[in-house]
Amino acid sequence: MAMMRELRSLNAVQRNTFFACFLGWTLDAFDYFLLTLCLTAIARDFHTSIETVAEATFWTLAMRPAGAFLFGLMAERYGRRPTLMLNIVSFSTFGLASAFAPTIGSFMVLRALFGLAMGGEWGVGAALAFETLPAEGRGFFSGLLQEGYVVGSFLAAALYWLLFPHLHGTGMLSAWRVMFMIGSLPALLALYLRFKVEESPVWLAARAKGQSLRASLRWSELVRYLPAFLFLIALMTAFNSFSHGTQDMYPTFLQHDHHIVPAHVGLLVMIGNLGALAGGICWGWASERMGRKGAIIAAALLALPMVPLWAWSHSVVLLGVGGFLMQFMVQGAWGIVPAHLNELSPGPVRAIFPGLTYQLGNLIASRNNVFQVMLANRFSGGMLKMVMSVTVLVVALAVAGITALGREAAGVEFSGEP
Repeated sequence: MAMMRELRSLNAVQRNTFFACFLGWTLDAFDYFLLTLCLTAIARDFHTSIETVAEATFWTLAMRPAGAFLFGLMAERYGRRPTLMLNIVSFSTFGLASAFAPTIGSFMVLRALFGLAMGGEWGVGAALAFETLPAEGRGFFSGLLQEGYVVGSFLAAALYWLLFPHLHGTGMLSAWRVMFMIGSLPALLALYLRFKVEESPVWLAARAKGQSLRASLRWSELVRYLPAFLFLIALMTAFNSFSHGTQDMYPTFLQHDHHIVPAHVGLLVMIGNLGALAGGICWGWASERMGRKGAIIAAALLALPMVPLWAWSHSVVLLGVGGFLMQFMVQGAWGIVPAHLNELSPGPVRAIFPGLTYQLGNLIASRNNVFQVMLANRFSGGMLKMVMSVTVLVVALAVAGITALGREAAGVEFSGEP
């Protein structure tokens, strides 16, 4: 009821803009998580190891900061809407090309290019959304917007669960290639953006007053922004380690440590995503009352008691409950990030700052899954339980601690002024 009330409070322009940005992030995540679900199948197809294919996720994440900077500059200069359209067409094109990669080397290159396009989408889309939406209820909409990422993961898991087992071994194209071909459909969203979404009123106001990216980014301004920039990179490093540390290797962990068949793996990932969706909305709503910092700290610390159920259970049912509760907390904390990051970012660089700090944090955390596999092979005989459990302990405390050091900026007004 609360969600419907908040959505009804928006006018048609605001609803269309929010829906487009939500769907863009959903379809972006959908393509990314297809890779994490298909690691084993891709390794088998290219006659290589899972650890080698996991490098593709590193290259995707490593290129995202460059994409955030490039597309952020374009969004500041040419507008949020046309830049977001170009983003979506680009990552759809590279996602489709990945389906036809003939070698593991070409696959790596295409996933790096996908990461370049993917890197711009979050920052540009979040700037367009929050510069169009009202300040009241921003925490709720932040939680809902960020869960586009979760919905993308859910759709990828659902497709894997329903389609992958029936494609495998048919003698046609490899099952994972068909999955990546389906992942190219987001390009159609560009048409919706073209005809249903308007430009950010904040960007238009700044342009009407003669402000420009070049004028606002003097060296003195950059130095003034540097402390906030470094702080947000540290915060986003902890957040990305929190998310990727509990998600990227989870399908492989379920298959390897618990010997769960692919169909049940897809179902368990879907259950975790339902928890994430509920957590993002609930904690985003809570941040309107607790403040952004209080809600993030609470959600991060509450992930700790979920570890035994999430990683060490001995039945599919209990693993499902653990996965639901873990992602309720992890993505609950994450649901507050779009609003918190935009509220902490200076106005003249709002299309660049959130996306670039987010993606630089992603870059620093991008080796997480590779390190998890290496540590498991070295200390646990290849078993991932202990490594993933320690990951949650360390990064949950890091998220809570770094958040506590920052300032509260809930509800700050956005405008076209520097």
